[in-house]
Amino acid sequence: MADKHRISFEPVDIEMEAGEDEKILDAAFRQGVHLMHGCREGQCSACKSYVLDGEIQMERYSTFACNDAEVEEGYVLLCRAHAFSDCTIELLNFDEEELLNSAPLQQVSTEVMEIVEHTRDIVGLKLKPVEPAAYEFKAGQYADLTIPGTDEHRSFSMATTPSTADYVEFVIKKYPGGRFSSLLEEGIAVGDTIELAGPYGNFTLKSGHVLPLVLMAGGAGMAPVLGLLRHLSETGDPRRIRFYYGARTAADLFYLDEIRALGERLADFGFVVALSESIDGAGDLGVAVEAGVVTDVVESAEPELHEAEVYLCGPPPMVDAALALAERQGVPEDRVFYDKFTTAVQPDE
Repeated sequence: MADKHRISFEPVDIEMEAGEDEKILDAAFRQGVHLMHGCREGQCSACKSYVLDGEIQMERYSTFACNDAEVEEGYVLLCRAHAFSDCTIELLNFDEEELLNSAPLQQVSTEVMEIVEHTRDIVGLKLKPVEPAAYEFKAGQYADLTIPGTDEHRSFSMATTPSTADYVEFVIKKYPGGRFSSLLEEGIAVGDTIELAGPYGNFTLKSGHVLPLVLMAGGAGMAPVLGLLRHLSETGDPRRIRFYYGARTAADLFYLDEIRALGERLADFGFVVALSESIDGAGDLGVAVEAGVVTDVVESAEPELHEAEVYLCGPPPMVDAALALAERQGVPEDRVFYDKFTTAVQPDE
């Protein structure tokens, strides 16, 4: 059995243990400590922290997330880090509300309830928790789904809310040769069993916050933003809420009817679609449509963006552009929440 070591986190005064054979972030999940994280693949820097004392080694990671100079100085990515002594680590990003009060990590066997083709490259997947028959999470989080017949997994955001107890819904983009997404066309069927692990992610609404919300999504980034929007509608949130969704053409849009219905139950809601390639056929959609990329549309429509909380989810180029927009507009970093769909270590997903 691998040696275990004590990990102390500052400035939050939390201690836990970690085995040498497990990553520090995984050890935290195991013990109910919900550290800030994103991709869990060493690519996004959400879990970047600073080693005050102790011996830590990292598995392979992206130097875009933590460059060589930072590593020399003592910075680490907790999703890649193994402890080989007792350690004291300074958390650079943390949410005190969620650190010890988030949903626990769960392993759930699920049954495929439904597979729906939303667009030519977006698929909806509904899974029913079977063993155990309940799954606890927060709107906006994601889960790992095991690729049937393998030990590999892929991470997908959930579009449902905890109030939908009988199923969990995912919105998945199909990639040519994708190990999981290609099975949704041929290989996974209603009634099949899929193992789920989760929840993960900090893309969640923060209790007690009252600022206006600007939600931005592209592609399968619809999933967690739709989860947030469903939760906001369920709770009758009174804030100003604007949702901007980026796609290429009208044929790439989906869930428009539900989004309109959700908005009708909110006090101050607006929904705008940004089409980057063509607006042909968009006149009869029943929603506001603008030509251009979603970040340009938001920049024009939201001159007071610095007075809002901003939630972003989608492919990396969209999220990078949206983060740059938020910085230009002076949105404080602690009011910007995002999920960037980084690729797995395998190049096909």
